Amino acid sequence: MISADKTAELLTTPPLENGDKLTRAEFERRYHAMPNLKKAELIEGVVYVASPLRIKSHGEPHAYIMGWLATYVAATPGVGFADNTTVLLDADNEPQPDALLRIEQGGRSRITKDDYVEGAPELIVEIAASSASYDLHEKLKVYRRNQVQEYLVWRVYDRQFDWFKLNEGEYLQLQPNSDDIVCSQVFPGLWLAKSALLSGDLAKVLATLQQGFSTPEHQSFIEKLSG
Repeated sequence: MISADKTAELLTTPPLENGDKLTRAEFERRYHAMPNLKKAELIEGVVYVASPLRIKSHGEPHAYIMGWLATYVAATPGVGFADNTTVLLDADNEPQPDALLRIEQGGRSRITKDDYVEGAPELIVEIAASSASYDLHEKLKVYRRNQVQEYLVWRVYDRQFDWFKLNEGEYLQLQPNSDDIVCSQVFPGLWLAKSALLSGDLAKVLATLQQGFSTPEHQSFIEKLSG
């Protein structure tokens, strides 16, 4: 049963609307008053409420990314990941990225007492419709300023995958090697067969990732995390 005070709060709290300009505290108050809302973000003090998601433009790409990251986490003790988890970045920004990868001990983020990620995860992935998406504009600026070390954007309609690495305060795109593989500079062994991902060949994506696990760099990374 919902208490009378809680019911009154729900009835008097305005709903979150796209374009609202709010403080993070007010954003959180309204978000908590809408328990059926699946996803809302505060980016540079502006509210973005997600629309219903289509399977080909978001659901399947998202599932591919989570399978890829889950496989990496399973082989790399000390690294954690999350799906659509609220991240408390700064006073004006509370995104809910599609996926994140973080170093659990000694990394740039932490888990708060009320079970949120606070600070910048080392790597964030967003599934975007196209280059017009706010993922490549407003969010990119926010993640860069908060020093997210690697930012990955899958532009589904453009059939492109952008992998940015923070370098002296700016994002530079990592390019595939001669085998069309992009290799993380922060998470050794996190290899991505770019063309295979864009064509939907998940088997090749995961087989390429397994090759990354066999490198000395990945083994050294595991030893460093355990130490």
